[in-house]
Amino acid sequence: MTTRLTVREAFFDFCRSVGMTTVFGNPGSTELRMFRDFPDDFHYVLALQETVAVAAAAGHSLGTGGATLVSLHSAGGVGHSLGAVFNAYRDRVPVVIIAGQQSRAMLPTHPFLGADEPAQFPRPYVKWSRQPERAEDVPAALAEAYRVAMTPPRGPVFLSVPEDDWDRPSEPVPHREIRTDFTASPAALREVAAALDGAANPVIIVGAGVEDEGALPGVVELAERTGAPVWISPLSGRSGFPEDHALFRGFLPPVRDQLSARLEGHDVILALGTPIFTYHVHSEGRVIPEGARLFHFDCDPATTAWAPVGTSVLTTIDAGVSGLLELVAKADRPQPEPRERLAKPQATDPIDPALVVETLRERMPEDAVIVEECPSHRDLFHARMPITRSGGFLTTGSGALGWGLPVAVGRAVAGSGERIVCVIGDGSTMYSVQSLWTAAQHRVPMTVLVLNNHGYGAVKALGRRIELETVPGTDIHGIDFVALARSLGCEGRTVTRAADLDAAMAEGLGHEGPFVIDVRVAPDDSAAYTPETR
Repeated sequence: MTTRLTVREAFFDFCRSVGMTTVFGNPGSTELRMFRDFPDDFHYVLALQETVAVAAAAGHSLGTGGATLVSLHSAGGVGHSLGAVFNAYRDRVPVVIIAGQQSRAMLPTHPFLGADEPAQFPRPYVKWSRQPERAEDVPAALAEAYRVAMTPPRGPVFLSVPEDDWDRPSEPVPHREIRTDFTASPAALREVAAALDGAANPVIIVGAGVEDEGALPGVVELAERTGAPVWISPLSGRSGFPEDHALFRGFLPPVRDQLSARLEGHDVILALGTPIFTYHVHSEGRVIPEGARLFHFDCDPATTAWAPVGTSVLTTIDAGVSGLLELVAKADRPQPEPRERLAKPQATDPIDPALVVETLRERMPEDAVIVEECPSHRDLFHARMPITRSGGFLTTGSGALGWGLPVAVGRAVAGSGERIVCVIGDGSTMYSVQSLWTAAQHRVPMTVLVLNNHGYGAVKALGRRIELETVPGTDIHGIDFVALARSLGCEGRTVTRAADLDAAMAEGLGHEGPFVIDVRVAPDDSAAYTPETR
């Protein structure tokens, strides 16, 4: 006979079976019955705003490699979270979102705090979205949601649960598993391998999918076997290749004509785990140089469908690269010239942001993980801070601000004591500054380095690109980030002189819990938007 459980018991049993026992959330009235007899082996992480809850859950997923559960309030709470849901979708992070809903009997009267058409609300930025027709179907719907979230391309999913469902009878979810790796046909792999073997000057472009799918060792081997230089795709949310490797060339710009110019002279282009291509500002010109052949490996049929050029091969990256390694011959190509190491900038006041990044590089613990959200300084950050190991760098490839700080908190919660360093702009910080409270409550080993230029510098730069004399609404003054951090339970230090920078960095990186360093950097009001500097 089948054991009868409540929906709540079956729900938590399934979560336990797949390792989703950490719950990020911000509770409301329609979630209270979910928490009756909350299991002792589950860990609830409170966030003070729903964007923080979803982004912190995403950071936890990026740290564990699995899906993470996040609990939100009904329509209003879900609405608050949608910027982070958008980022999680674009960045392919498996987050299982459970939203409360008013009791089923109340729904025909459009009750206070009820969600109309809840399954439609987060679309199109979730992979799967549903409110089950019957209470007893909730545990099975959760299982389906989890499997969809974890199937490549991974991403967020959404389940709305009326509050009176939790006490209803249900049945356990039967155990089952899905093997998610898949690869292209042998003929497709032979076609790509033949192109690489016959190329005069091949090049490889890597995206976030390389790290997300555990393909980094194979990609390094493939690059070394073919002698192909490697670029990181525009606005990638991960690294994807050791940036101190002799074959590493840098970061492709998110501008069509500039990107194509970088690839000039290459006759075969292999793009792995990245869209073709992500642009930020428009320019005319070719997507790739004339005469070049592009081959594109990705696990997402939609991404391969809209790629404007080349031959797309539908495959998970590790499986596809492993297949190529069985076919591609060792090439005898000369090594590229090593990339020039930039000189350390002078210690001047106001502080040069490049000096801040160089000082961080010198002080960084070997096992530290960097989370970056500093749009004004992203180019110089990448030029001076090489990421050399898998999992050592996280950012967003989609650009909705407020992601970095809570992602850093969630990644720290998932960690085993390694230092998480969040390099962030002052404007980005204020989108989700509530994250510091959660960091303080859990005493996570996290250093927040605020590059404070008193405004939205990236927006100003874009304004200059289109010849705006002034850009309204881009100045931010009067915020004491250290006082704000202390009010939320975090220690911190303000740095206004270059002479004090190294000591502050040492203190912040060595502090036992979270620590905020507010560095007042020189505003770069003269620079144009030049992504080619990456």
